[in-house]
Amino acid sequence: MLDANIKAQLQSYFTKLRRPIVLKAALDGSQDATNIEALLKEVAELSDKISYEVESDASVRRPSFTVAPQGGHEGIRFACLPMGHEFTSFVLALLQTGGHPAKISDEESRQIAALKGPLNFEVFISLSCHNCPEVVQALDLISILNPNATVTVIDGALFREEAAGRNVMAVPTVFLNGQSFLSGRRELSEILAKLDTSVAEAAQASISAKAPFDVLVVGGQVNETADIENFTSILKTDGTALAGNFTAHLKSYDIDIITPHSVAKIEREGDMWRLVLENGSELRSKTIIAASGARWKQLEVPGVAYCPHCDGPLFKGKRVAVVGGGNSGVEAAIDLAGIASSVVLLQRGSELTADKVLQEKLLSLPNVTVKYRASTSKLTGSNKLEKLFYLNRETGETESIDVDGCFVQIGLKPNTEWLDGAVELNAYGEVAVSDRCTTSAPGLFAAGDCTSVPYKQIVIALGEGAKAPDDTITFSLKGDGPAPVPISFVAHLFAQRLKERIPPCAMCAHSCLPSPRSPSSCWCSSPAFTSSSRPNASPPVWPTRSRIISG
Repeated sequence: MLDANIKAQLQSYFTKLRRPIVLKAALDGSQDATNIEALLKEVAELSDKISYEVESDASVRRPSFTVAPQGGHEGIRFACLPMGHEFTSFVLALLQTGGHPAKISDEESRQIAALKGPLNFEVFISLSCHNCPEVVQALDLISILNPNATVTVIDGALFREEAAGRNVMAVPTVFLNGQSFLSGRRELSEILAKLDTSVAEAAQASISAKAPFDVLVVGGQVNETADIENFTSILKTDGTALAGNFTAHLKSYDIDIITPHSVAKIEREGDMWRLVLENGSELRSKTIIAASGARWKQLEVPGVAYCPHCDGPLFKGKRVAVVGGGNSGVEAAIDLAGIASSVVLLQRGSELTADKVLQEKLLSLPNVTVKYRASTSKLTGSNKLEKLFYLNRETGETESIDVDGCFVQIGLKPNTEWLDGAVELNAYGEVAVSDRCTTSAPGLFAAGDCTSVPYKQIVIALGEGAKAPDDTITFSLKGDGPAPVPISFVAHLFAQRLKERIPPCAMCAHSCLPSPRSPSSCWCSSPAFTSSSRPNASPPVWPTRSRIISG
């Protein structure tokens, strides 16, 4: 099951084991059980500190296995074959159970040890989900460091009927002591804050005690991206890996990184910006760079939206619907056609808008039906999704289809709610920006998918993110950065240029937009962009304090 290269790497890792551990399997004669047994036996052969046993207790979940110190607390149970994205979770569980220290702070270790039990976690995952491992690894660690905690990692595709019976429609979904606890990607600090209010209070106080910053960046949305292909120099990766590389790079500089927190409100206080986070803490900064990205639009109907990549395995052999006829919707329908028994794609318009090659592929699939001029209106069911209602825009009648799952792919929505009222937004809710990342608010800059810049691609967003700090730093240090230019004002400025026939700029030789501070001069001749017009100006230096908020 494991190739020679992987085995060699594992042998190297297992030299870090400080105490013996036992892999105990509960098997049931299925092919999945056979695969689990084969994996565990291979792993046990790689270290004399790992042993393999067969579980005799008939009451435990099958197939599954535990990872536990010899004679110690059986806190971790995998009800899955931990390959794909969860292979790393399995390896970390082995190392940490074997005494290799986890990469967490002393404070987090203390917080975990202080948690009161019982804490019996069940986390439903899929092996193709890139968001699940972070939750699994956090819960594994809690169960290792706290004897009052246990965690069972359940593959929703393997235990499909149980997942459906407990209304698990997306992964990761976590139950605590049999009750719904959380869903979606969560970091260890978030889970601890949810388990212990004193942790949240301490985090709030710690953040609010920070001195004002020169530059504060709000962002981190790339973390939510599943597959990333053809990123320059990288054929294929995912958001988690790319964000991890970004974070490692950032940590090489004197930059504060605070995760995972979201901004609830922003307002201007004199010459400073005040940010109120969702936990009630506050931060202040001279300048802000909004880089909060975008998210998939949700249907304005009761129900849930699903990631085809992560949640598709939950619907093997079932009936699913896909809402949206663009590239994302059609690609989702194509992928799901290989998993589900039937796929119905609903498109509001009279034709699909996806690329021609995708349309041809979709329409060639025998288990796919396309309904045109169909507007989804309602999702219903008792304890799980059962019916999707839609308006037939040709007849005006409401019709329905029987479904077990619904995947929504109707475009992106910018994460700009926290900026409402503080800065000009366009009709799509995007931050209106100039070509220099300035906004309608002094000291507030924006970059990436949350802005009006076209082409929502990671490489484009990174380029905009590289531009934004230049003027941000100028504004922060000198207080005379470029004046804000709302997009709605650009046409006026252009018309003014033509009307007044202002001669070409002496510096750039182009008839560029006039500076809002001095209509007779050009942007590039603004004191914000040149020290030659300011003989006494000192060379710019980087701010001494900056912060990145990711969440």
